[in-house]
Parts: sequence; structure tokens; C-alpha cells
Amino acid sequence: MQAFYLNQLPWLDAPFTRFVNERLSGHSAHAQLVSIEQGYGGHILAREMAEAAMCTQLTPVGACGQCKSCLLFKAGTHPDCHVIKADGAQIKVDQIRDLCQKLTVTAQQGGQRVAIIQNSEQFNLASANALLKTLEEPGNNILIILQTDVPSRLLATIKSRCQQVAYLKPNKQQVLDWLNQFQLLPPAPEGQKTHDVTWCLGMMGGPLKLAESLENEHYHKLLTFRQDWAKSIQSGHLSGSLIKVSEQQIVDALNVLYLYLRQYVLKSKKIDPLATSNIIGLSSKVAQMCQRLTTMASINAPALCQDYILEFRQLIHLK
Repeated sequence: MQAFYLNQLPWLDAPFTRFVNERLSGHSAHAQLVSIEQGYGGHILAREMAEAAMCTQLTPVGACGQCKSCLLFKAGTHPDCHVIKADGAQIKVDQIRDLCQKLTVTAQQGGQRVAIIQNSEQFNLASANALLKTLEEPGNNILIILQTDVPSRLLATIKSRCQQVAYLKPNKQQVLDWLNQFQLLPPAPEGQKTHDVTWCLGMMGGPLKLAESLENEHYHKLLTFRQDWAKSIQSGHLSGSLIKVSEQQIVDALNVLYLYLRQYVLKSKKIDPLATSNIIGLSSKVAQMCQRLTTMASINAPALCQDYILEFRQLIHLK
């Protein structure tokens, strides 16, 4: 996958510039909440914020890249920068207690002590509570950056002690322009327009994930599912890729069905309000099944797909 840098993600220019200006003015909050999914570059922004905070010769456009602190940071050996990731499915209390202890020690480089906590929605209750005291009384020259893909899963007491990093998500046209800039859009068939690849942007989790999917052919599989759902719903029988969909592919297939159902409701002008409500209910049922599949031992994937096709056709009175 192509690696992207902050200066290649234009939708993050404004929040990063705002942070740098706050640092230069001496009015930066000690805890920053980056509620930006990794698919939109939240992890990249958090890292650049950390580097800027630790730079000893900060410029209006960010870290200088040349001072000793910057060189250590880029090498991944800065002793005053601490990165926390989930240990398994959770960020555990011992990880946070160890971090808080390290933040009390005098900075080895004599400057800022920084913690980056990635996917902070993976806190459990104990680890979240263990961080609260440090957020309330951080001490001098400490910056804690919490990146999260799912801010709704964070405790209100955590969120209230952080400065929210505001940003605007790029719209679909901006995403298409960005993909085109890096020549990631699939070529259009001769005599036809390029189809809109952003139909699965929400499922992917952001432009960076969509770019990865386009590069590794995963997108093509999703598009095939989309086309085969349309054919299967029209005929009432499984078509193409859905006939042999595997347990490893079923979550992708159902996520595509969820999007298909939502788009069907938005675009169809022939279904009555009751059918519309029922189709929305079916899409929610499909989404819930996707969540359940992560814990199910085995599933007859084609049979499940056929059940949804029949249920949908009943809702719109197709025989």
C-alpha cells in the first residue's frame, strides 16, 4: 500500500495548522482528542502533532525535521515519546499505569513529554479511569494525544478533559479528486464514464482505506458483490460470486448488501412508505448480523444470502 504523509491529506491541513499556531502562541491544551478515523488519516495527524510538539525549533508549518528531537522522533527512538496501542482487543490498565508513571519522570531531552494513544475507543473501564488523574493534573510539558475511530465509545469524563480537534470530512467529489491525483481510480470502459467508487466509502472507513482497497483489488471484489446482489434480487436466486461466498467473505458481502438496501430506498420512487420502513429494518438486521458474525463459529454463507434475497423480494412484493 502507498504510504501517505500529512501534506498529502488536504482535509487535515486546517486542524494541523491550528494546532501548530496554538503551540507557537503557547496556548495549546495538554490533552488533544483526535476524533478522526485512521481511514481519514487520524493516526497520521496524531503523529505529526506529536513531532511538532517535541520539535525544539518549531516552524509555522510544523516540525523543523532537523533538530535532535526531530531526528530521534523520526528514528522512532525518542525517549520522551510514548505510543500506546491496544494489547489484544483492549488497552489495558497496566499499559496506562506504566504510561502515567513514565510521564512523571523528567524529560530526558529536557523538553516535552508526549503520549500518543491510538484507537483510544479500545480503553476498558479500568484503563480509562487510570488515565483520568493524569488528564486532570498533567504536570508541566506534557501532551497527551488520543486518537479514536469511535468517539462515542469514550467515557464522557475522558472527552471533557480533552480539547477536541475539529475538522471537516472531505465530500465525495474531494475524495474522487484526491484519488485521481494519485492515479488510483480504475479506468473507465471505452465509451463510458468512470463509475463512482465512493459508494463504499463509509464501509471502507475513509479515503485511505478506499485507496488501499483499490490498490490491492479488494475493491473489485466488493464491486462484484454489489453487481451480484442486484442480479440475485432481480432473479430471486443467488448469482455469480454469491453462489460460492465463503465464511471469510460473508461480512464483506453483507456490508455491500447493507449499502445496496440503503441506496435502494434513496433511489426508488415506486415503493410505499411501509415497504420503505421494512427495507430500512432489513438493512439494520443485516448490519447486526455483520457484528454477530465476528463471534460465530461457522455459518452457511450462501444460505444466509439467499434468505436475505427472499426477504427483500417479499418486502417489495416480488414473487
